[in-house]
This record gives sequence, structure tokens and C-alpha cells, in this order.
Amino acid sequence: MNSKIPAREEAYDLLLEYNKSDSLIKHALAVEGVMRYFARKRGEDEEKWGIIGLVHDLDYEQFPEEHCRKSEEILRENGWPEDYIRAVISHGWGLCADVEPQTDLEKVLYAIDELTGLVVTAALVRPSKSVMDLKAKSVKKKWKNKRFAAGVDRSIIVKGAEMLGIEITELITDTIMGMREVAEEIGLNLKQR
Repeated sequence: MNSKIPAREEAYDLLLEYNKSDSLIKHALAVEGVMRYFARKRGEDEEKWGIIGLVHDLDYEQFPEEHCRKSEEILRENGWPEDYIRAVISHGWGLCADVEPQTDLEKVLYAIDELTGLVVTAALVRPSKSVMDLKAKSVKKKWKNKRFAAGVDRSIIVKGAEMLGIEITELITDTIMGMREVAEEIGLNLKQR
């Protein structure tokens, strides 16, 4: 089967085919937004980075025990290019996959996947319940409290930042900026009073 470059619409339809959970869909949209932001900042292919971010957790709702492995199967069945598949698998490195992130795209996805969860939680405890007025300093303050967003594996975020050769503060700031671009879709825009 020849692989073809998937369109964003195809990727979104595939995401919805395997995911019904509002929180997982919003997570996918958040990661897509951050990946697009990083791609632009680094002069990379924004569409490719965004699509990979959008489908990175494709299998998680239906196949949590086979996370990443089932995504590989689904994407391959749908004729996706090998580099897209490899990037999706690599975000689970050390957890559910043995594919180490090597490209900038893979390293960014690895670093920001967990971080978007921390940013969402930090935004939701603010009076505004928004990323639009959230600063990296606030996220870093919450970071220190291990009970806050306890499900977020901070060691992965640290390892990802090290892979990218950037400071945690810069990674958090860029993640917030990317999430601001999709704040409406992920329900973290400033609320109208």
C-alpha cells in the first residue's frame, strides 16, 4: 500500500472514529496547537507537525493497554507515511514504546504531551480558567507541588527539554503560546462575564 500524506480533515475524522471522550479530543487539539506553534517557530512543516500532534493518542481511549502499538497498526492500515507513524510511536518512548525520539518533531511531541496536561490543570485553577492570561511562572509554581496534576510525569517533560536543549521555562512558555492559539477549541479561552 502506498503511503500518502494525510490531510488534516482525514486525521481529525480518524481521531473522532477512535475517540469519543471530550477530554481526549481536547488534549489532541491542544497538542496539535502546540506542535503547529513549535513548527512555525522552528521553520518546519506546520501541517505535518500539527497532524501528528492531533493523532498522537489515537488509540488511547479504546486500547490503553496497547497504546502506541495499536496506533501504529491503525495508521499503517490507513496508508500513513512511515515517518508520521514513527513520530506517533516515539511519544511513548520508555513508557509503552521503545522508539526513541530522534527528530525535532519527535522530541517536541515527547516533551509537550505531558506538559499540555499540566498547563490545562494550571489554567483551570485560575479565576479566569484560561490559558490566555497564564504565565510560565504560575505553571512552574504548580510544578513543585507533586500532588498538583499528580498524573503528569514531570520527568518526561524534563527529559524532553534536555533532548531539545531548551530550558523548562521556555518549553512551558512555548506550550502556553501554542495552546492560546486553540484556546477556544479546548475550552480555555477567557470567559465572557
